[in-house]
Order: sequence, then structure tokens, then C-alpha cells
Amino acid sequence: MRGFINGIVFTLALLIAAGFAAIQLGVMPAGADAQPFPGEKWMAKRSLHAAMAREDAGYVNPLQPTDANLITGVHLYAVNCAVCHGAADAAQSTLSKGFYIEAPQLAKDGVEDDPEKVTFWKLKHGIRFSAMPAFGATLSDDDLWKLTMFLATMDKLPPAVEAEWKKVPSAAVTPAP
Repeated sequence: MRGFINGIVFTLALLIAAGFAAIQLGVMPAGADAQPFPGEKWMAKRSLHAAMAREDAGYVNPLQPTDANLITGVHLYAVNCAVCHGAADAAQSTLSKGFYIEAPQLAKDGVEDDPEKVTFWKLKHGIRFSAMPAFGATLSDDDLWKLTMFLATMDKLPPAVEAEWKKVPSAAVTPAP
């Protein structure tokens, strides 16, 4: 039995040493334009979902989806999100084309089917090892909920809110001739 346990300990130590060596020798890709290493996407998604499941239980939207709240959400999106996630035209910005983890263009790849508490969590805390920042330090919880409500209803906005959404300038940048 002792040999079996020693074998497990040795194998784990060898795996840790190999991982450390791969990092130190630059074998693991560090560039944003490199392909993900095997298992990287799975590990990142698993970690994100586990963190959200553990931390989002207490989030309940205290606001009503009024036109005023939704329009504030549109304006917050225009200032804080459109550069990465696009405007109503779903055109990708030059900046977002260089992201290692592709930013979804929310006008076409929306998050309307995500629970509001999940969207709120992502806005408040950001997503580690991606370009998604944590807005909890710069936006109030009320503003985060207004932004969350807008994102949750992007595909079925009331007419006044839809008109405001269409006014958000395209995030796509056309190079000068």
C-alpha cells in the first residue's frame, strides 16, 4: 500500500513540476493571439460557473424595468460596453477584434436567456483572464441592475427604449483613407 501512495505522490509532484517547467520555459502560450492550450477553455468556464454559483445566490434585482431605467441602461451600455460588445448594428470594434477571448457582440449574441443574477455578477465582478472588467468599483449597484435589465430585454425593448438603443453609435471603427 505504501508503494501505491508513494506512486500517487510522485506522479502528482511530477505533474506539478512539469507544469511549472512549462510555464517557466515559455511553452505555454502567453500571447493573446495564440491558440488556447488543451483544457484551458474547459478550466476557465468551469471556474467561472463554480464562482458564480457560489457567489450569486443573494442577488435580487430591486428595480422595475421601467422605460426610464431601461434607457439609463442603454446609456450605461453605450459608455461602458459598446466598445467591446458592439452597438445595435452588431459591428465589431477594432479593439474587440484583438481580444484573446472573443467578446460576444450582444446585439446578435445576446444574454437575454441568462438569469439576471448571472449577468449582474459578471458586470459587478468581471471575468478573470479576459478583457471583461469589474464594474463594481465604478458603477453603483442600481446602475448595474439598470444595465442588467437592458441586457436581459435587448430582444424585446419597448419602442422608446428601442429608439434610444438605435441611437448608440456603431462601435466599428473605419480606418481613415
